[in-house]
Amino acid sequence: MSGNLHTFFRPRSIVLVGATDKSAWSQLIHGNFGAMGYEGQVWLVNKRGTPAHGRAAVTSCRDLPAVPDIAYIFVPTDAVREALEDVTEAGIRHALILSSGYAETGADGTEKQAGLIAYARDKGVTVLGPNSLGFINYADHIPVSPFPVGKDYLKGHLAIVSQSGATTNVIANFAQQQGIGLSYAIATGNEADLDTARVIDYLAGDEATRVIAVFAETIKDPAAFRVAARKAAAAGKPLIVLKVGRTELASQLAQAHTGSVTGDDRIFDAVCAQDNIIRVTSIEELVVTAGVLVHTGPIEGGVAIISISGGACEIIADTAETAGLALPPFADETRAALQAVIADYGAIFNPLDVTGAAVRDPALFQRILTILAADPAIGLTACVYDMPRDGGDFVDRTALTCIGAGLAASKTPGIMINQAIRPVGAFSQKLMAELGIAAVTGGLDLAVRAFAAAQRWSERRIRQGERDAGILRQPHISAARPASEYETLAYLQAKGAPVILVRRAPTADEAVEAWRAIGGPVVLKIASSAIQHKSDIGGVRLNLDGEIAIRDAFAAIMAAARAAYPDAAIDGCLVAPMRPGGIELFVGTAQSAWGPVIAAGLGGVWIELLADTSLRLLPIDQAEARAMLDELRARRILDGYRGAPAADLAAVADAICKIGDAALALGPDLVTLEVNPLLARSDGVEALDALAVWSDG
Repeated sequence: MSGNLHTFFRPRSIVLVGATDKSAWSQLIHGNFGAMGYEGQVWLVNKRGTPAHGRAAVTSCRDLPAVPDIAYIFVPTDAVREALEDVTEAGIRHALILSSGYAETGADGTEKQAGLIAYARDKGVTVLGPNSLGFINYADHIPVSPFPVGKDYLKGHLAIVSQSGATTNVIANFAQQQGIGLSYAIATGNEADLDTARVIDYLAGDEATRVIAVFAETIKDPAAFRVAARKAAAAGKPLIVLKVGRTELASQLAQAHTGSVTGDDRIFDAVCAQDNIIRVTSIEELVVTAGVLVHTGPIEGGVAIISISGGACEIIADTAETAGLALPPFADETRAALQAVIADYGAIFNPLDVTGAAVRDPALFQRILTILAADPAIGLTACVYDMPRDGGDFVDRTALTCIGAGLAASKTPGIMINQAIRPVGAFSQKLMAELGIAAVTGGLDLAVRAFAAAQRWSERRIRQGERDAGILRQPHISAARPASEYETLAYLQAKGAPVILVRRAPTADEAVEAWRAIGGPVVLKIASSAIQHKSDIGGVRLNLDGEIAIRDAFAAIMAAARAAYPDAAIDGCLVAPMRPGGIELFVGTAQSAWGPVIAAGLGGVWIELLADTSLRLLPIDQAEARAMLDELRARRILDGYRGAPAADLAAVADAICKIGDAALALGPDLVTLEVNPLLARSDGVEALDALAVWSDG
């Protein structure tokens, strides 16, 4: 997917098209070459060939002494097409377009942009933009951007990708302020050609990059994005995404059941869960989480945190519970060792309050951290202690030295936490290097959330590999096209889903025969592919037992159906056993821009009242289905709340998978396949009602 982007992002020669001393953009872009010490060739082009920035210029890219690797175009919008044509005729195959006035301005701009990119693709030119503030390759000291670059910039292993140019700069600056070195900062602009997915794909294979942080306003190509995300995961590189648009916008599960609504944002959450993408909600969380993972890599185990502040420990404990951070109790051997060290000071919990005793005896930090690092359940050790910001702050070199030695005592990562978020500038970094402190993060809330995200990402890595190997397959498309409830239940049964035995009775006599064959109370429902909401028209009667009751119910149902749908084709009634007890669940599928989606939650009337569903992109396996059930707010009901029988969760998960596979096999013309209710009991599960809706009505 990344194609020839190696040359794009690591150009050895660059031409600035539109370079002039009169342009602030031109001055910023050119100034960065000196600030970063770019060692490649830089050429200037402008219409008059006027020298700029102390360099000679020519009027056309065709007049350059060699073909540059990339052109950065920042001429007025009306001149962009002519400039791009000059670039392509000179043999240049990579272009950045800073100029705006395209799709971001409306329909006319969108049409103009489409024509520009169609031309570029016809000529084999890769374009970033338009409306792009370019990129900075920190790893190779290559700035192709007006973002100001200070002489003390930090080179490192975090790559930033953002559709917003200004936000790219904000994220990069905040990362640098937090002492986090960068490999790339890339502003993708309008993404008319080169988009976020292709950039992630490139960075997944980039040796300088360990973590990829993304700010996204929209995902242009969902399928390509998922492929790139999996590639990053397979390469062991966390993908962290801040995506705006959390409010419900559009995507409705287009199925017959009212109230089954989900937004694009919930679908993106499902993508993140399945493709091991870390989703965050702020720039601060994006950067802090990325910085933690750059330092730790995968975390194999729980986290142990110590502090001299009991209040900090309480904040950590509260935040850990909401964030899902595992703070495991210490092993017996660890507790015994700690008891010998801090017996006179406090109780032994995780997080551990070492009290003010460590102020009097800083060596406690080293002894305690060393003990914790040896605990087999601990994969990361952390110490809450503020790193001095500058020479004006109090510096306890002894305490910091002991903390550094303690954090470094294990093969697992160690990190220091500032209690509140604060800069980790040149003074702090120099002190860290002198005292052996590998990494500092903060504040408490952000650090705990970052640790929790790192844990989840680490745990999902193996799971994701197994999932991708086992179920990312193309379904066999069935010729079946079920329309009625009877046909849909029969189709599901043929696909291995658990379905209640249903008989179709065109007449009252046949309904009575079906009741007798069942041998107990039954349900009668109108049988018609034209009537979807049967109960709304009086088309369902429950708990019927006896010939008279069956005949009366049959007549009443038929009369109600004829009154509500006088022109509908009616096939009589369906007769099924009455199922007492159990938990009614809902399972439904829908099409989305991301592909087929499956939702599961409490069914029956609860689907409308609680709207408590969990989503995944199809296909899924049993482990993913179980994870969906675990996400439900009503999860405890499935375990047998207040003495009620528990549901067979393995059977429920298997049924969800079978329903999802059955929906995939019906192909893209299927709008939705809905089972409501799916009755779950301790001895199994059954689909009691099903509906298929097709795109042609």
